[in-house]
Amino acid sequence: MPFLPLKDAIHAHVPDGASVALEGFTHLIPFAAGHEIIRQGKRDLHLIRLTPDLVYDQMIGMGCARRLTFSWGGNPGVGSLHRLRDAVEHAWPRPLELDEHSHAGMAAAYCAGASNLPFGTLRGYIDNDLSQVNPRIRGVTCPFTGERLAAVPAINPDVTILHAQRADRDGNIAIDGIIGAQREAALAARTLLVTVEEIVDRLPPAMNAIVLPHWIVTAVAHCPGGAYPSYAHGHYARDNAFYRQWDEIARSREGFARWMQQHVLGTADHGAFLASLQDKAA
Repeated sequence: MPFLPLKDAIHAHVPDGASVALEGFTHLIPFAAGHEIIRQGKRDLHLIRLTPDLVYDQMIGMGCARRLTFSWGGNPGVGSLHRLRDAVEHAWPRPLELDEHSHAGMAAAYCAGASNLPFGTLRGYIDNDLSQVNPRIRGVTCPFTGERLAAVPAINPDVTILHAQRADRDGNIAIDGIIGAQREAALAARTLLVTVEEIVDRLPPAMNAIVLPHWIVTAVAHCPGGAYPSYAHGHYARDNAFYRQWDEIARSREGFARWMQQHVLGTADHGAFLASLQDKAA
């Protein structure tokens, strides 16, 4: 399990055409990794995430994605993702296939993938028409009770990318605070990349924490601030103002393109990205 610069990790392990899950729930969203995917011009990606928000809006708007498997997409607390909507409604910058699920359906699919099972089951998709527009939502009959259950195919990303608070020098990963689908997405993946706030000699005990063992981790990149503008519990707060500003930035194709050129394509790495935002604020 090598420690790599983020640029090298993305170059080596995220090929064009891959299925890629950048997971994080409320906090620890791997923005730095998403921006590096954009800088390297990755294409034809099948993006997967329980709750795609700004970083997926950016990757979709920059033409990285051909397909999106998800359960909810939006700018939390603000509104729509304008680049996602433009891709779906107007095929700009390219058409985007949708594979839409409920949160419970995505969780069941990740759990099935992590368990090496072909599909997940749940009591769900009742009294709604989502299964009518998504042929990948089907049903099975329980062999023990005869109950009809919803079924979803397992999710096994080619690559899962996470951001975490810390790794030790053996590559074990500790994630503190709110835990979304990170553990299941990690265990379901063929390749696991993790960016971290810090590398420590020993992982400290913590409440509400999980540890991902080094033997499932493909590469670790030291990337302080790698979840910004989302937050990293115990390290920095969420930049709520940025989420509000993004609504205006992404509303037009021209404004979006200018911002991405200045702050992502025009910067060498995540440190330079953060500096560019500070320069603008100054």
